[in-house]
Amino acid sequence: MTAKQNAAANIPPERKPPASPTSDGPASTRRRRRMFVAAVLGLAALATVAALAAVGTFVGHAAGLLNCATAPSNCSYPGPANTGVPAGTTLISVPAQVSSGPGWSYNASTSTVVVTVKGTVLSGLSIAGTLQVNANNVTVKNVKVVTSATFGISLTHTTGVTIQNSTVSGLNSTTGRVSYAIDDVYGDSTGMTIKANNISNFRTGIQVSTGLIDGNYIHDPGFVAGDHTNGIYVGGGTQPLTISNNTIFDSLGQTDAINLDAPTPGPAAPVANKTVTGNFLAGGSYTIYGGAASGSPTSNIKIQNNRFGQHYFAKSGQYGPAYYFDPKGTGNTWTGNSWDTTGQAIASP
Repeated sequence: MTAKQNAAANIPPERKPPASPTSDGPASTRRRRRMFVAAVLGLAALATVAALAAVGTFVGHAAGLLNCATAPSNCSYPGPANTGVPAGTTLISVPAQVSSGPGWSYNASTSTVVVTVKGTVLSGLSIAGTLQVNANNVTVKNVKVVTSATFGISLTHTTGVTIQNSTVSGLNSTTGRVSYAIDDVYGDSTGMTIKANNISNFRTGIQVSTGLIDGNYIHDPGFVAGDHTNGIYVGGGTQPLTISNNTIFDSLGQTDAINLDAPTPGPAAPVANKTVTGNFLAGGSYTIYGGAASGSPTSNIKIQNNRFGQHYFAKSGQYGPAYYFDPKGTGNTWTGNSWDTTGQAIASP
Protein backbone atom coordinates (compact mmCIF):
# COMPACT_ATOMS: atom_id res chain seq x y z
CA MET A 1 0.00 0.00 0.00
CA THR A 2 1.44 3.42 -1.05
CA ALA A 3 1.66 6.45 1.22
CA LYS A 4 -1.30 7.96 -0.68
CA GLN A 5 -3.36 4.82 -0.14
CA ASN A 6 -2.41 4.76 3.55
CA ALA A 7 -3.53 8.35 3.92
CA ALA A 8 -6.85 7.52 2.29
CA ALA A 9 -7.31 4.72 4.78
CA ASN A 10 -6.37 6.97 7.75
CA ILE A 11 -3.16 5.03 8.29
CA PRO A 12 -0.06 7.16 8.97
CA PRO A 13 2.28 6.87 5.96
CA GLU A 14 5.18 5.66 8.07
CA ARG A 15 3.17 2.65 9.22
CA LYS A 16 2.05 -0.41 7.31
CA PRO A 17 -1.40 -1.86 7.67
CA PRO A 18 -1.70 -4.87 9.97
CA ALA A 19 -0.80 -8.23 8.51
CA SER A 20 -3.66 -10.29 7.09
CA PRO A 21 -5.06 -12.88 9.50
CA THR A 22 -4.23 -16.52 8.97
CA SER A 23 -6.23 -18.29 6.28
CA ASP A 24 -7.35 -21.41 8.12
CA GLY A 25 -10.54 -22.03 10.07
CA PRO A 26 -14.28 -21.25 9.62
CA ALA A 27 -13.84 -17.51 9.98
CA SER A 28 -11.37 -17.50 7.12
CA THR A 29 -13.77 -19.49 4.94
CA ARG A 30 -16.52 -16.92 5.54
CA ARG A 31 -14.10 -14.14 4.70
CA ARG A 32 -13.17 -15.81 1.43
CA ARG A 33 -16.85 -16.18 0.53
CA ARG A 34 -17.48 -12.49 1.24
CA MET A 35 -14.47 -11.53 -0.87
CA PHE A 36 -15.74 -13.73 -3.73
CA VAL A 37 -19.23 -12.15 -3.59
CA ALA A 38 -17.71 -8.65 -3.51
CA ALA A 39 -15.58 -9.47 -6.53
CA VAL A 40 -18.60 -10.75 -8.46
CA LEU A 41 -20.60 -7.61 -7.58
CA GLY A 42 -17.69 -5.43 -8.59
CA LEU A 43 -17.46 -7.13 -11.97
CA ALA A 44 -21.22 -6.71 -12.43
CA ALA A 45 -20.97 -2.99 -11.66
CA LEU A 46 -18.16 -2.61 -14.16
CA ALA A 47 -20.24 -4.42 -16.76
CA THR A 48 -23.16 -2.07 -16.11
CA VAL A 49 -20.94 0.99 -16.49
CA ALA A 50 -19.54 -0.42 -19.73
CA ALA A 51 -23.05 -1.09 -21.05
CA LEU A 52 -24.18 2.44 -20.26
CA ALA A 53 -21.09 3.85 -21.92
CA ALA A 54 -21.89 1.81 -25.01
CA VAL A 55 -25.38 3.26 -25.40
CA GLY A 56 -24.76 6.76 -24.01
CA THR A 57 -25.76 8.14 -20.63
CA PHE A 58 -27.83 11.09 -19.41
CA VAL A 59 -25.45 12.87 -17.11
CA GLY A 60 -27.20 14.12 -13.97
CA HIS A 61 -30.63 13.04 -15.17
CA ALA A 62 -31.77 9.59 -14.09
CA ALA A 63 -29.19 7.62 -16.04
CA GLY A 64 -30.71 4.48 -17.50
CA LEU A 65 -34.33 5.67 -17.51
CA LEU A 66 -35.99 5.78 -20.92
CA ASN A 67 -39.21 7.19 -22.42
CA CYS A 68 -39.28 10.25 -20.18
CA ALA A 69 -41.34 12.51 -22.46
CA THR A 70 -44.69 12.04 -20.72
CA ALA A 71 -43.34 13.06 -17.31
CA PRO A 72 -39.91 14.74 -17.62
CA SER A 73 -39.66 15.50 -13.91
CA ASN A 74 -39.74 11.76 -13.13
CA CYS A 75 -36.38 11.62 -14.89
CA SER A 76 -35.05 14.71 -13.10
CA TYR A 77 -35.78 17.09 -15.97
CA PRO A 78 -37.86 20.27 -15.70
CA GLY A 79 -41.62 19.84 -16.05
CA PRO A 80 -44.83 21.43 -14.80
CA ALA A 81 -44.25 20.28 -11.22
CA ASN A 82 -40.80 21.81 -10.70
CA THR A 83 -40.82 25.05 -12.71
CA GLY A 84 -42.74 28.31 -12.77
CA VAL A 85 -44.46 29.95 -9.84
CA PRO A 86 -44.52 27.35 -7.04
CA ALA A 87 -47.91 25.83 -6.25
CA GLY A 88 -49.66 27.58 -3.39
CA THR A 89 -47.96 30.95 -3.96
CA THR A 90 -50.34 33.88 -3.44
CA LEU A 91 -50.11 36.39 -6.28
CA ILE A 92 -51.33 39.99 -6.37
CA SER A 93 -52.89 41.07 -9.68
CA VAL A 94 -51.49 43.97 -11.68
CA PRO A 95 -53.20 46.34 -12.33
CA ALA A 96 -56.42 45.13 -10.69
CA GLN A 97 -55.03 45.04 -7.14
CA VAL A 98 -51.83 47.05 -7.29
CA SER A 99 -50.23 49.40 -9.84
CA SER A 100 -46.86 50.31 -8.32
CA GLY A 101 -44.28 49.15 -5.80
CA PRO A 102 -40.63 49.63 -4.77
CA GLY A 103 -38.69 50.19 -7.99
CA TRP A 104 -41.58 49.62 -10.43
CA SER A 105 -44.78 51.13 -11.75
CA TYR A 106 -47.55 50.21 -14.17
CA ASN A 107 -48.04 52.13 -17.43
CA ALA A 108 -51.73 51.79 -18.27
CA SER A 109 -51.35 53.19 -21.80
CA THR A 110 -49.02 50.33 -22.81
CA SER A 111 -50.16 47.67 -20.28
CA THR A 112 -46.55 47.43 -19.11
CA VAL A 113 -44.92 47.05 -15.71
CA VAL A 114 -41.68 49.05 -15.91
CA VAL A 115 -38.77 48.41 -13.52
CA THR A 116 -36.44 51.41 -13.28
CA VAL A 117 -34.49 51.03 -10.03
CA LYS A 118 -31.28 49.01 -9.72
CA GLY A 119 -31.54 46.00 -7.40
CA THR A 120 -35.34 45.83 -7.44
CA VAL A 121 -36.82 42.49 -6.37
CA LEU A 122 -40.14 41.77 -8.04
CA SER A 123 -42.05 38.89 -6.45
CA GLY A 124 -45.60 37.64 -5.96
CA LEU A 125 -47.20 39.50 -8.87
CA SER A 126 -49.58 38.35 -11.59
CA ILE A 127 -49.18 40.72 -14.53
CA ALA A 128 -51.69 41.07 -17.37
CA GLY A 129 -49.31 42.66 -19.84
CA THR A 130 -45.58 43.08 -20.40
CA LEU A 131 -42.87 43.27 -17.74
CA GLN A 132 -40.10 45.60 -18.95
CA VAL A 133 -36.82 45.62 -17.02
CA ASN A 134 -34.78 48.81 -17.54
CA ALA A 135 -32.42 48.50 -14.56
CA ASN A 136 -29.45 46.39 -13.50
CA ASN A 137 -29.31 43.59 -10.91
CA VAL A 138 -33.08 43.14 -10.89
CA THR A 139 -34.57 39.88 -9.61
CA VAL A 140 -37.89 38.62 -10.96
CA LYS A 141 -39.09 35.67 -8.89
CA ASN A 142 -42.47 33.99 -8.42
CA VAL A 143 -44.10 36.26 -11.00
CA LYS A 144 -46.77 35.29 -13.54
CA VAL A 145 -46.93 37.14 -16.86
CA VAL A 146 -49.76 36.45 -19.32
CA THR A 147 -50.01 38.52 -22.48
CA SER A 148 -50.56 38.47 -26.24
CA ALA A 149 -48.15 41.37 -26.69
CA THR A 150 -44.81 41.31 -28.47
CA PHE A 151 -42.91 40.75 -25.21
CA GLY A 152 -43.67 38.87 -22.01
CA ILE A 153 -40.55 39.93 -20.09
CA SER A 154 -38.20 42.31 -21.91
CA LEU A 155 -34.67 43.37 -20.92
CA THR A 156 -33.29 46.69 -22.17
CA HIS A 157 -29.55 47.44 -21.76
CA THR A 158 -29.33 45.51 -18.46
CA THR A 159 -26.67 43.72 -16.45
CA GLY A 160 -27.15 40.99 -13.86
CA VAL A 161 -30.89 40.37 -14.20
CA THR A 162 -32.26 37.12 -12.74
CA ILE A 163 -35.62 35.66 -13.83
CA GLN A 164 -36.47 32.64 -11.72
CA ASN A 165 -39.44 30.42 -10.89
CA SER A 166 -41.80 32.53 -12.95
CA THR A 167 -44.52 31.61 -15.42
CA VAL A 168 -44.68 33.36 -18.80
CA SER A 169 -47.29 32.57 -21.43
CA GLY A 170 -49.52 33.91 -24.14
CA LEU A 171 -53.28 34.11 -23.75
CA ASN A 172 -53.72 31.08 -26.01
CA SER A 173 -51.91 29.03 -28.63
CA THR A 174 -53.08 30.98 -31.70
CA THR A 175 -53.60 34.70 -32.16
CA GLY A 176 -53.13 35.22 -28.42
CA ARG A 177 -49.61 33.82 -28.33
CA VAL A 178 -46.79 36.04 -27.03
CA SER A 179 -44.10 36.72 -29.63
CA TYR A 180 -41.10 36.67 -27.27
CA ALA A 181 -41.73 35.29 -23.80
CA ILE A 182 -38.33 36.47 -22.47
CA ASP A 183 -36.21 38.71 -24.67
CA ASP A 184 -33.03 40.78 -24.55
CA VAL A 185 -34.53 43.39 -26.87
CA TYR A 186 -31.34 45.12 -28.05
CA GLY A 187 -29.03 42.14 -27.69
CA ASP A 188 -26.64 44.00 -25.38
CA SER A 189 -27.73 42.81 -21.92
CA THR A 190 -25.16 40.75 -19.99
CA GLY A 191 -24.93 38.54 -16.96
CA MET A 192 -28.53 37.35 -17.03
CA THR A 193 -29.70 34.17 -15.30
CA ILE A 194 -32.95 32.62 -16.53
CA LYS A 195 -33.80 29.67 -14.33
CA ALA A 196 -36.67 27.29 -13.51
CA ASN A 197 -39.34 29.16 -15.45
CA ASN A 198 -42.43 27.67 -17.13
CA ILE A 199 -42.88 29.13 -20.62
CA SER A 200 -45.67 28.35 -23.10
CA ASN A 201 -47.87 29.79 -25.90
CA PHE A 202 -44.96 31.65 -27.50
CA ARG A 203 -43.37 32.20 -30.88
CA THR A 204 -39.91 32.39 -29.28
CA GLY A 205 -39.54 31.17 -25.72
CA ILE A 206 -36.24 32.85 -24.79
CA GLN A 207 -34.06 35.12 -26.92
CA VAL A 208 -30.67 36.01 -25.40
CA SER A 209 -27.07 35.59 -26.53
CA THR A 210 -25.15 35.38 -23.26
CA GLY A 211 -25.54 34.32 -19.63
CA LEU A 212 -27.16 31.21 -18.16
CA ILE A 213 -30.42 29.51 -19.19
CA ASP A 214 -30.93 26.64 -16.77
CA GLY A 215 -33.73 24.34 -15.64
CA ASN A 216 -36.60 25.88 -17.61
CA TYR A 217 -39.67 24.10 -19.03
CA ILE A 218 -40.34 25.51 -22.49
CA HIS A 219 -43.28 23.79 -24.14
CA ASP A 220 -46.51 24.04 -26.14
CA PRO A 221 -45.62 26.92 -28.46
CA GLY A 222 -48.30 29.00 -30.08
CA PHE A 223 -48.55 29.53 -33.80
CA VAL A 224 -49.73 32.18 -36.21
CA ALA A 225 -49.25 31.71 -39.94
CA GLY A 226 -45.77 32.82 -40.92
CA ASP A 227 -44.18 32.18 -37.51
CA HIS A 228 -40.71 30.70 -37.14
CA THR A 229 -40.95 28.95 -33.80
CA ASN A 230 -37.94 28.76 -31.46
CA GLY A 231 -37.67 27.35 -27.97
CA ILE A 232 -34.45 29.32 -27.46
CA TYR A 233 -33.04 31.66 -30.10
CA VAL A 234 -29.50 32.82 -29.46
CA GLY A 235 -28.79 35.06 -32.43
CA GLY A 236 -25.16 33.99 -32.81
CA GLY A 237 -22.40 36.13 -31.32
CA THR A 238 -19.29 35.13 -29.41
CA GLN A 239 -20.19 35.95 -25.81
CA PRO A 240 -20.35 32.91 -23.49
CA LEU A 241 -23.77 31.32 -23.07
CA THR A 242 -24.71 28.14 -21.24
CA ILE A 243 -28.01 26.39 -21.98
CA SER A 244 -28.28 23.59 -19.44
CA ASN A 245 -30.78 21.19 -17.89
CA ASN A 246 -33.84 22.56 -19.68
CA THR A 247 -36.81 20.69 -21.12
CA ILE A 248 -37.64 22.22 -24.51
CA PHE A 249 -40.43 20.64 -26.53
CA ASP A 250 -41.39 22.23 -29.86
CA SER A 251 -44.45 20.26 -30.92
CA LEU A 252 -44.47 21.91 -34.33
CA GLY A 253 -42.67 20.65 -37.43
CA GLN A 254 -40.74 23.94 -37.56
CA THR A 255 -38.29 25.59 -36.59
CA ASP A 256 -36.32 24.32 -33.56
CA ALA A 257 -35.91 23.79 -29.84
CA ILE A 258 -32.54 25.63 -29.81
CA ASN A 259 -31.12 27.85 -32.54
CA LEU A 260 -27.55 29.15 -32.24
CA ASP A 261 -27.46 30.74 -35.72
CA ALA A 262 -26.69 34.41 -36.32
CA PRO A 263 -29.58 36.59 -37.53
CA THR A 264 -27.73 37.17 -40.82
CA PRO A 265 -25.44 34.15 -41.03
CA GLY A 266 -22.34 34.01 -43.20
CA PRO A 267 -18.53 34.20 -43.10
CA ALA A 268 -18.62 37.60 -41.40
CA ALA A 269 -20.93 36.40 -38.61
CA PRO A 270 -18.99 34.09 -36.24
CA VAL A 271 -20.75 32.06 -33.56
CA ALA A 272 -18.69 30.91 -30.60
CA ASN A 273 -18.59 29.97 -26.91
CA LYS A 274 -22.03 28.37 -26.61
CA THR A 275 -22.58 25.30 -24.43
CA VAL A 276 -25.73 23.18 -24.74
CA THR A 277 -25.64 20.48 -22.10
CA GLY A 278 -27.94 18.19 -20.13
CA ASN A 279 -31.15 19.27 -21.86
CA PHE A 280 -34.21 17.23 -22.88
CA LEU A 281 -35.10 18.37 -26.39
CA ALA A 282 -37.65 17.47 -29.07
CA GLY A 283 -39.40 18.79 -32.13
CA GLY A 284 -38.96 21.46 -34.76
CA SER A 285 -37.62 20.99 -38.28
CA TYR A 286 -34.27 20.21 -36.70
CA THR A 287 -34.15 20.16 -32.93
CA ILE A 288 -30.86 22.09 -32.75
CA TYR A 289 -29.31 24.48 -35.24
CA GLY A 290 -25.61 24.56 -34.40
CA GLY A 291 -24.58 28.02 -35.59
CA ALA A 292 -22.79 27.23 -38.86
CA ALA A 293 -25.57 28.35 -41.23
CA SER A 294 -24.45 29.88 -44.53
CA GLY A 295 -20.80 29.42 -43.67
CA SER A 296 -20.71 31.21 -40.33
CA PRO A 297 -17.43 30.18 -38.64
CA THR A 298 -18.06 28.42 -35.34
CA SER A 299 -15.78 27.61 -32.41
CA ASN A 300 -16.21 26.29 -28.88
CA ILE A 301 -19.72 25.08 -29.62
CA LYS A 302 -20.27 22.27 -27.13
CA ILE A 303 -23.37 20.11 -27.54
CA GLN A 304 -23.15 17.35 -24.98
CA ASN A 305 -25.14 14.96 -22.80
CA ASN A 306 -28.53 15.98 -24.18
CA ARG A 307 -31.54 13.67 -24.43
CA PHE A 308 -33.48 13.81 -27.70
CA GLY A 309 -37.18 12.93 -27.50
CA GLN A 310 -38.94 11.11 -30.31
CA HIS A 311 -42.55 11.72 -29.29
CA TYR A 312 -43.20 14.17 -32.15
CA PHE A 313 -40.89 12.79 -34.82
CA ALA A 314 -38.76 9.65 -35.07
CA LYS A 315 -35.63 11.78 -35.58
CA SER A 316 -36.57 14.18 -32.75
CA GLY A 317 -36.93 17.03 -35.25
CA GLN A 318 -38.95 16.44 -38.39
CA TYR A 319 -35.72 16.08 -40.38
CA GLY A 320 -33.21 15.22 -37.70
CA PRO A 321 -31.76 16.07 -34.29
CA ALA A 322 -29.34 18.77 -35.48
CA TYR A 323 -28.19 20.80 -38.47
CA TYR A 324 -25.50 23.40 -39.15
CA PHE A 325 -23.14 21.90 -36.59
CA ASP A 326 -19.53 21.95 -37.77
CA PRO A 327 -17.51 19.18 -36.08
CA LYS A 328 -14.31 20.63 -37.57
CA GLY A 329 -14.64 23.99 -35.85
CA THR A 330 -12.01 24.73 -33.21
CA GLY A 331 -13.20 23.44 -29.85
CA ASN A 332 -16.55 22.22 -31.19
CA THR A 333 -17.76 19.00 -29.57
CA TRP A 334 -20.73 16.70 -29.98
CA THR A 335 -20.67 14.02 -27.33
CA GLY A 336 -22.92 12.04 -24.99
CA ASN A 337 -26.14 12.92 -26.86
CA SER A 338 -28.70 10.10 -26.81
CA TRP A 339 -32.20 9.03 -27.82
CA ASP A 340 -34.87 9.11 -25.13
CA THR A 341 -36.48 5.85 -26.27
CA THR A 342 -33.37 3.66 -26.47
CA GLY A 343 -30.48 5.42 -24.78
CA GLN A 344 -28.42 4.86 -27.91
CA ALA A 345 -25.80 7.48 -28.68
CA ILE A 346 -26.46 9.90 -31.54
CA ALA A 347 -23.63 10.38 -33.99
CA SER A 348 -22.39 13.87 -34.75
CA PRO A 349 -24.37 15.43 -37.62
